[in-house]
Formats: sequence, structure tokens, C-alpha cells
Amino acid sequence: MSISTACRYNRAMQQHRKKTPNGFTLIELLVVLAILGLLAGLVAPQVIRHLGTAKSETAKLQVQMIVSALEMYRLDNGRYPNQAEGLRALTDKPANAARWNGPYLRGALPNDPWDRAYLYRQPGRQGAEFEVYSLGSDGQPGGSGEAADVFSGQK
Repeated sequence: MSISTACRYNRAMQQHRKKTPNGFTLIELLVVLAILGLLAGLVAPQVIRHLGTAKSETAKLQVQMIVSALEMYRLDNGRYPNQAEGLRALTDKPANAARWNGPYLRGALPNDPWDRAYLYRQPGRQGAEFEVYSLGSDGQPGGSGEAADVFSGQK
């Protein structure tokens, strides 16, 4: 390429750069913001709904984990912890559990997803030998949705 051709090429590139805008127009930015707003309006309710049910599902999984630990306790001791011993018997040896081979839970006894202790009843309702349960998000018996109680034996 000759020097004169290179000079013409450089001049043409400089003129082209001057005609090309260096940013986004206000309209382009508003269109992008509108699209993002629509997406947030459609997606956010779905995400929030799933986050709400995640705590109930976590409570169900933790209850089943505690039930499994209670089953191991029964295999070692021939019985489930009584009401006075409660779930603490899974992590701390009760005085009258000669064959205790715990702790039956790794770490400490977990709280439910709403940061309250899981409850234990022995004997349980409807002829069950025991029950492990959480009172849901409201901490009161009964309720629906996230406020519904979570009991062992529920699917």
C-alpha cells in the first residue's frame, strides 16, 4: 500500500468515526429499562413463591432427619426417648440410657427454618409412638401455607 493510499484510508476512517455515535440514546436506555421491568414483574412473583415453600420443605427434611436419628436411638436403647428426655437425648446421654451410643445427630439439634426448636411428643397423636413437629411460620398450632404445622409422618 502506498503512502498516499494509507493517508486517504486514515482520513476516511477518521471521518467515519466522527459520524458514529459514542453512546446510547435516551430512547434506547428507556427501552432496555422497560424490558427489564417487565421481566422483573413476571419472574419475581415466581421466585418469591418458591422461596416461601422452601422453608416448609426444609422443615419436612429436617423432621425426617430427626426421625431417622430417633430410630437409631431406639435400636441402641430398645425404646424412644420419653417426653422428659425429649430430643435432647439425641445429642446428650440421658441418665437412664445405659446403651446410649450417640450422639445420633451430627452437631447440635437444629432449629426449624423459622429459628424455633422442633417439638417432640411421646406418645404421639393417633397411636403413633412419637411425633416430631414444627408449628410453621406463625408458631401457632394449625394454619395453612407457610403457617401450616409440619409433622413427622407427613409426605
